[in-house]
Amino acid sequence: MSGDIMVNITRAADLLEVGANGAGWTAPLGTTSPGDPAIQPVAPWLPLGAISDDGLVQGFEEDSESFTPWGLTAPIRTSITSSLRTFGLTVWETGRTTVQALQYRLDTADLTPVDGLTSFAETASPLPDRRAFWFVVLDGDNFQRGFYCPEAEITERSDVTHKQDEVAGYEWTITCYPDSAGFTVYHFDRVPETEAYTGS
Repeated sequence: MSGDIMVNITRAADLLEVGANGAGWTAPLGTTSPGDPAIQPVAPWLPLGAISDDGLVQGFEEDSESFTPWGLTAPIRTSITSSLRTFGLTVWETGRTTVQALQYRLDTADLTPVDGLTSFAETASPLPDRRAFWFVVLDGDNFQRGFYCPEAEITERSDVTHKQDEVAGYEWTITCYPDSAGFTVYHFDRVPETEAYTGS
């Protein structure tokens, strides 16, 4: 009807994120976080190099148990029984020693070439290979997100295809484990301030 008051829909384009760019680094367990996505990580942080245009996938996997009392059809309580945080990406620089070391659970020193030849063998009984990871997602100067995983490891590795019309890459799922404080992922964001809501 004419004369009716319309509801104002609140929208802010600068609060949207398009992950236009980003990168990842790894370091030994115990390495502190760079703490700011605008700061260039330094040693012992080592870069993962080029990442495929699929970007970085931030994974949330949770299971819950619901409790419904006798006589009701809706639960009155739900408990989280499993809460897992992962990051998925495909790294393209398969010749980078940091990347090879992660793929094959090696120390980068094991990849030092002798007379130009690098050689190593894959074990039939791999051991845990926990490291620290730092991921940055950028949307120009508007959005800068940092994710710090103090204890994480690659828990899934996809097949690697070697062919003429495709870049070989290592597709990984990295699982984050709780640190001594019980946290799995630390977030460091430089994002625009959300304006106070005034009802208009």
